[in-house]
Order: sequence, then structure tokens, then C-alpha cells
Amino acid sequence: MAKWTPKHEAPEPLEGPVVATVVGGTLLWFVLFLAQLPFYGWFDDRDLTWWVWTCLAGAGLGLIGIWYVRGRDAAIKRDAARRAAEAADADTTAR
Repeated sequence: MAKWTPKHEAPEPLEGPVVATVVGGTLLWFVLFLAQLPFYGWFDDRDLTWWVWTCLAGAGLGLIGIWYVRGRDAAIKRDAARRAAEAADADTTAR
């Protein structure tokens, strides 16, 4: 069996407001958790408490995601600044 090889290059990843998206998703999970707390007894009677805890887990994982994407965003900005500084140095050296 031959190994599969792509027929074209992979597209560049889409960049957008990643930090805002993750923060929004985290807030949504936490709001859903808070909205379900008054009905905990109802969920418990029907053995559906995992819904409540899933929302809390989503909020907790979202906090980890916020930490990660903020660090990633900062690293991308540092790299762009470094490349700009190197390009500026190359322009002054070439003159």
C-alpha cells in the first residue's frame, strides 16, 4: 500500500480574535454552571448532575485555555517584533 501524499500545500491557519473567543466561551460555560445551580435538586432527582459538573469543567478548562492563548498571542507578537527589528537592522546595514 502506497503512502498517502498531499496533492497541494496546506492553507495557512486562520488568525482571529483567539483570546476573545476563548474568554467568551469560558464565560459562557461559567454562566451555564451558575444558571443550573438553583436546579441542582432537579438534576439530582433525575441522575443528571453531570450536566452541572460538565459546565464547571468547561469553565475550568477554559481558564487553562485563556492562559495558553494569551501566552501564544504574546509569543507571536514578540516574534513579529523581533523579525521587524532584524529587517530594520538589515536595511541600515545594506545602506
